[in-house]
Amino acid sequence: AEKFWMRVFEVEPGGYTPHHQHPWEHEVFVLEGEGVVIGPEGERPLRPGTVVFVPPNEPHQFKNTGRTTLKFICLVPAHP
Repeated sequence: AEKFWMRVFEVEPGGYTPHHQHPWEHEVFVLEGEGVVIGPEGERPLRPGTVVFVPPNEPHQFKNTGRTTLKFICLVPAHP
């Protein structure tokens, strides 16, 4: 696809992504595991089937709070 990139992330138990922000949106679909996404409004639970929309410039972080790998698909614009 020329308009977006699709990536798969795997976060081990106790692991997390950096707390960060960027000028593009992204969408996340959780495939496996449990965790939380942390944003301006606090923590939201993640489990298989959860969909997350992160608006541009919103600080966010994904944390694995479960006992197995947290695995999710992340979509971002190809040329932000």
